[in-house]
Amino acid sequence: MRIIFMGTPDFAVGTLEALIAAGHEIALAVTQPDKPQGRKQTLVAPPVKTAALSHGIPVFQPKRVREPSALAELKKYEPELIVVAAFGQILPKELLELPPFGCINVHASLLPKYRGAAPIQWAILNGDAVTGVTIMRMDEGLDTGDMIAKKEVVIDPDETGGTLFDKLAQAGAALCVQTIPAIADGAARYTPQDEAAATKVGQISKKDGLIDFTRSARQIACQVRGLNPWPSAYTYLDGKTLKLWRADVRAGGEGAPGTVAFLEKDCFGVQTGDGILVCREVQLEGKKRMDAGAFLRGNPLKTGARLG
Repeated sequence: MRIIFMGTPDFAVGTLEALIAAGHEIALAVTQPDKPQGRKQTLVAPPVKTAALSHGIPVFQPKRVREPSALAELKKYEPELIVVAAFGQILPKELLELPPFGCINVHASLLPKYRGAAPIQWAILNGDAVTGVTIMRMDEGLDTGDMIAKKEVVIDPDETGGTLFDKLAQAGAALCVQTIPAIADGAARYTPQDEAAATKVGQISKKDGLIDFTRSARQIACQVRGLNPWPSAYTYLDGKTLKLWRADVRAGGEGAPGTVAFLEKDCFGVQTGDGILVCREVQLEGKKRMDAGAFLRGNPLKTGARLG
């Protein structure tokens, strides 16, 4: 099938590669413009651009895909299908109606749950045991289109945002390739979403990483896992940022939330609003990530000290 592929981050690369491997003709890859990064503000290409160019696929990077000039450019490629995976812009009606087989999206949740941005992180933040991917037919809403196929993915107890990202990218790529033949031959079933069950989630920002120790230890442990590797969960120790990279939970405990409850050889515990957060891997401002045992050997933390 002749396809225009639209995507931007690493999550989308797996789907692009799977479509190529399945023998589809990728007429064009559409992605976000290069962005400046680092102190020198060096322009860095999106992962999809790098992957597409490595296969000799032409790349188009419009600031706004709904601009008339951008739409005119896309029409030149006469796609049969448009495949979208984490592109980052809402498609206008004119573009949705361009290909005869429509536009489909690889979405990293089991719709209608977690419409919008950052569904991967929110599944862990909310303590879900299962998430998944959905292939949907796009409409003018935000992740509101009819569902075509789903695949569940179990969230492991030690799952992080990073590891779940990789699992869902792989699952989404495989499901997309499996679904396209049914779309092509008319066998695909399009199921409307249950609006009453829909949930919307927003972008994750750095401020979401600040730990509130009045919450339960379980909630904070989910925050630590869900925001690993970005933006990371953090608190403060003696005025310095202390990032928590790995933590688990113990029942009980007394004292004010944020108080260091105990020190052990390879970990330390912090009292929360419900239970104790056991910190096992941390990073103090200006230092490298390290296990909690190494941190304690180099920092005179005492029971009763306050974090936050």
